[in-house]
Amino acid sequence: MRFPKTALLVAAAGVTLGAAPASQAQDAPPPPCSAAEYRAFDFWIGEWNVYGPQGKLAGTNSIRREYGGCVLHERYETPRGYHGESLNIYDAARDVWHQTWVDSSGLLLLLEGGLRDGSMVLEGEVTGADGNVTRHRITWTPNDDGSVRQHWESMDASGEWSTAFDGKYVRK
Repeated sequence: MRFPKTALLVAAAGVTLGAAPASQAQDAPPPPCSAAEYRAFDFWIGEWNVYGPQGKLAGTNSIRREYGGCVLHERYETPRGYHGESLNIYDAARDVWHQTWVDSSGLLLLLEGGLRDGSMVLEGEVTGADGNVTRHRITWTPNDDGSVRQHWESMDASGEWSTAFDGKYVRK
């Protein structure tokens, strides 16, 4: 039986294009965003009920790792119809975590920072329609029981910090 030359070439190519030798597989670079710095905010990943300071349900939050493990995508909603979401990423070039938050009230909040004493601390500022600048600092702290505390503080024009929200994330 005779085979056309193209069939033999295709068969030979199939053999040579098979799995790479073990030495080549070991030399492959690690996947993007796999270094420890990209995992610093992993304690926040999950499906959460969020409770306010008096223990009342404030809303629900879903935080998932997306885009090949490089981005944390947050989706938050309250029983009253307020919705917001954020994209969070570690910027290796600047050694900083970045969050872009947008919501149903029209707020755009850009925050940056990183780990401080085991907590993720991100800060930024917003200029209101009146021209006043408000500085924001949000701190996420993992608790021993698996919950997470989110403490959102705002600084007014006089330089005084006040609590805007103090919540507890409890896994669903």
